[in-house]
Amino acid sequence: MRGSSSTLGTLLLLAFLLTAPTHSFLATGPSSLLVAKGWGVERNMALYAETLKLSPIKTLNGEVTLPGSKSLSNRILLLASLSEGKTKVTNLLDSDDITYMLGALDDLGVKVEKHSDTAVTVTGVGGALPVPASAKKLNLGNAGTAMRPLCAALAYSDIGAEGVVLDGVARMRERPIADLIDGLVQLGADAKLTGEGDVGCPPVLLKKGAGLGGRAEISGKMSSQFLSAMLMASPLAEKPTQIAIKDELISAPYVELTMGLMKKFGPKVEVEGSMDGAPVFKIQPETYVSPKKILVEGDASSASYFLAGAAITGGTVKVIGCGSKSVQGDVAFANYLEEMGATVTWGDDDITVTRDPATKLQGKEFDCLKIPDAAMTLAVVAMFAKGPTTIKNVYSWRLKETERMKAIVAECTKLGAKVEEFRDYCVIHPPEGNKMNENVLIETYDDHRMAMAFSLAACGEKGVPIEINDPKCTAKTFPTYFEMLESVAQR
Repeated sequence: MRGSSSTLGTLLLLAFLLTAPTHSFLATGPSSLLVAKGWGVERNMALYAETLKLSPIKTLNGEVTLPGSKSLSNRILLLASLSEGKTKVTNLLDSDDITYMLGALDDLGVKVEKHSDTAVTVTGVGGALPVPASAKKLNLGNAGTAMRPLCAALAYSDIGAEGVVLDGVARMRERPIADLIDGLVQLGADAKLTGEGDVGCPPVLLKKGAGLGGRAEISGKMSSQFLSAMLMASPLAEKPTQIAIKDELISAPYVELTMGLMKKFGPKVEVEGSMDGAPVFKIQPETYVSPKKILVEGDASSASYFLAGAAITGGTVKVIGCGSKSVQGDVAFANYLEEMGATVTWGDDDITVTRDPATKLQGKEFDCLKIPDAAMTLAVVAMFAKGPTTIKNVYSWRLKETERMKAIVAECTKLGAKVEEFRDYCVIHPPEGNKMNENVLIETYDDHRMAMAFSLAACGEKGVPIEINDPKCTAKTFPTYFEMLESVAQR
């Protein structure tokens, strides 16, 4: 969150990087400081050199307490803002995306009291978000989990004649949102794209709609965030709302996560049909009511890196913060590791992964429609497996923080793998003898998950020294990732 990094914290991080032994992390190049403005102050998001060298990691062993989930954090902040009463949120993720959401809520006049880096109390407005005359433009960076939900929620607000514009960084202007705008317009919203971004992409101009509610038919093939955004905003409507998926729904677990959170704040969503098909969602007008306090579950996507590292190296890692009772679909990634040969032990709030050294990871075919983020980690694990691994139903990779399909193909190829690329799937053939090319500079494309997933190329008996370009990009969801990785790394 903005203002969370103290001078002492910055100095400690700088000291870590400068004093790290050569057998672990070595920062190279001029220092780079990422600063985000908003919520009244400037915040030092991360202090890293432009590249980060990783020497080979023999095993990963230990316990990792996960930071809060990005998807849950921003959904909870929005629902708390729309609710009657005060909501104390704990284990809130401290990262770029949450910073942008908090900054936007501040611009809109929502009161958020900060208790610590990971705890806030939100005073809800008991209905549609206010839009003061000063809030003519909201900058949401590259935070899709802020852009999409706020776009839907503000469509129900009493906006002045000039309207309010939702915008972000250059990459945000390349990320499609037209399906969401189309759905909102069907429900009576006054929403349109300004045309300054790519076709079908932000910025978005919102004005006051009329008679909101009714029925909308939208595509679910590009992003489940469009549906989740509309679901969370629908209780604000003047009349009952129906949202029908006209083709297929990807990442259904994220929609189930959204509906579960809505229920904690009161509104219940009725679902007709199968979530694996083309369901219809029915929502009644209702006021959200604060549950008083809510804990953000640990991020399951972030768990994937540590669990994969244990599977690759044969070490033992327990992640704490999500487990068998998790509401996040990405915990299913552990099942994929088990299919490849790892041993998985589940607790209610934790997952432990290890692998018998005598058991080699096996390449498999996986349908990753429901876990596209964790599927990126699977691409790196595939380079340590025997035989090819097919990662299917990941067209959404092309619409994320970067064009992830192209990025994954490029970086796996640089490391020595052969990758067959198709529209919505890829086949990864591991390097000869699972031995990757050494000292490869991994391009991260300003994508946090590229940096974290490909750090695992340094792992295992055949792990190699690599260099991560722009490691500070992990600040989007996991600013302390490399420190956390080092805490369980053994060389």
